[in-house]
Order: sequence, then C-alpha cells, then structure tokens
Amino acid sequence: MELSLLQNVLLYALILLVLVLPLSVHKVEENLEAFLFGCGILAVSITHSWSWHLVTTALKDPITITIAVFVAGLLFKFCHKGLKTLTHKMVGSLGLRITLGVLVFTLGMTSSLITAIIAALILAEMAVLLPLNRKNRIRLVVYSCYAIGMGAVLTSIGEPLGTIVLSKLKGEPYNAGFWFLVQHLGWYVLAGNILLAFLASRIKQDNAPQTQETKEEENLTEHSLKNISFRAGKVYLFVMALVLLGDGLKPLAEKTISHLSANVLYFINMLSAILDNATLAAIEITPDISMRNLMFLLMSLIISGGMLIPGNIPNIIAASKLKIKSKEWAKAALPLGLVLMVGYFLVLTIVM
Repeated sequence: MELSLLQNVLLYALILLVLVLPLSVHKVEENLEAFLFGCGILAVSITHSWSWHLVTTALKDPITITIAVFVAGLLFKFCHKGLKTLTHKMVGSLGLRITLGVLVFTLGMTSSLITAIIAALILAEMAVLLPLNRKNRIRLVVYSCYAIGMGAVLTSIGEPLGTIVLSKLKGEPYNAGFWFLVQHLGWYVLAGNILLAFLASRIKQDNAPQTQETKEEENLTEHSLKNISFRAGKVYLFVMALVLLGDGLKPLAEKTISHLSANVLYFINMLSAILDNATLAAIEITPDISMRNLMFLLMSLIISGGMLIPGNIPNIIAASKLKIKSKEWAKAALPLGLVLMVGYFLVLTIVM
C-alpha cells in the first residue's frame, strides 16, 4: 500500500504521541487502554485499512487472553490462601532473595510451555504476596516480564511471535520444526534469564512499617467478581487496541523496514515496545533471511517488548493486576532494556 506524504506525517506523529503521552500526561496514563484504542482507530482510519476482516479479528483475537485472565482470577480467588501459605513457606525456607531469583528464572524458562499468559498470571498473583514495597515489586515484575518474554518465544506454544517465526520458516532452507528456536536462541535466552534472576535476587525485603501506600497495595489481593471482570475487560480492550494499532501502522512499517539492514533494524525494532512484535516479525522475516539477520531481529523484538507496558502480553496482564502506571514501568524497564539491547548487540556481533 502506497502512503501519501500526509499519511506518513500523521502516522509518525501518532507513534510519537503513543510513546510520549502515556509517560507525561496523567489522564492518559490513567486511561491507557482507552487511549491506545483511540490511537488504533486513528491509525486504521489514516491508512484506510478498515475491513470486515480487521473488525472481526480485533473482536476475536483478545477473547482467549481475556478468558484466561478471567478464569485464572476465579481460580486464584479460591486458591488465594493456599498460594499465600506456599509463598510464605518459600520465603521462610529459601529466603526472599533466593525466592525472587527462582521465581523469575522458573517463569522465564517454563513460559514457552505453560504460555506467556499463564506465566504472567502466576507472576501477578505471587508478586502481591511477597514482602516488597511498591518500587521493588515493580522491579520484580519488570525483570520477570523480560524473562517471560524471552522464554516464551522458544516454542510455538509460548506466544504468537514463536508461532509466526516457525510458520514462516517451516519450508526450505530452514525446515523449522518445534525445537528450531530452542536450538538457535536457547543459550541466549538462558543467559538472559540467569541475569534477570540474579537482578531479582538483589532486591531487598521491605522491613519498614506499613504506610498508606502498602495498605493500598493490600487491595490488590482482593478477588471480588467485580474486580476480576473489570481487569479482564481492560485486558480485552488493551489487546483489541494493539490489533488495530498494529494493522494501522503496518503499511508504514512495510515501507520503512524493507530498505534497512539488520543492524539498523535491530534498534528500529524498539518500536515493538508499543507495537505487537508478532506484526513486525511477520513483516521482517522471510524464508530467505540469513541466520545472522534472523538472530538480530528476534533478539531485538523480544527484548524491546519489555520496555513499555503495551510491548508484551505479560506486561499488560501484570500491570493491570498490580495497577502499575506507564511512567512507573518505563522508569524501571527502559534503562534495563537499553542495556540488554546494547549487550546482546555486541554479543551477537562477535558471535555471528
């Protein structure tokens, strides 16, 4: 699809608004789902991409995730006391720091089998039960979501990115099977998860007396049907917004990406902090891609997804449950994401 100059300008302006407003305007931060939904509608309207297929996709795609969030909420409602007891026993026997490291590493390395959604739901529930203040709880969630995002890509079960990659490369010359991504990304993901688990293990226990902030956070453990339904509804709207936004920005991405080298794309892919990384993968990955370029593209996509709340489903689920604001997430996640991006770029440059 050929875009006019006006369409290009409007789309670039929209991307800038999506990046800046949630971090600088309180009202936008408070209503992030509705804001992104409006941006998605604008993006699709600017590119004249409306179709019955898009509308049905936007309505259907969030259903599975929403049902998972709702059902898990009901399960945790009845299992809350048992999970709380288990969490406290782990902290009592292993110590808080080891518990945090084990939690991050386990969720990261199993997310490709239990799915990123289930891993994020477990994380969101356990994070509330740990003796952490708000700042440290957000750090734990950010480390965990980076780990889950890395681990989930290893199979077609974990998240859509892995499914798309294996589908695009199932023929010659790669003949990618179920374990293809494990074979080629496994060591990088393992190293990243070990690092993130180590960072989590450095988080200190909150021994300060209760403040108004910690009392408010006790409300996060509430499992009323109203709260469960409300959270599921917010996740539904969030995912629908990302479907619309991704489709609306797709013509711009296709036009821009086709002319760039893998090294440049590595950093351009930081757009996946606000855009579904599966959409970018569908555009960038073709059967004739070299293994070097494939590695650069995949690592940049899975790391960037952790930088902002819209970048990954685990981020959305955990932020919704713990009521983490965009600015709070970015403050904890952006510096780490940039360090990981540069670090993996240097490693891949040397190794590949």
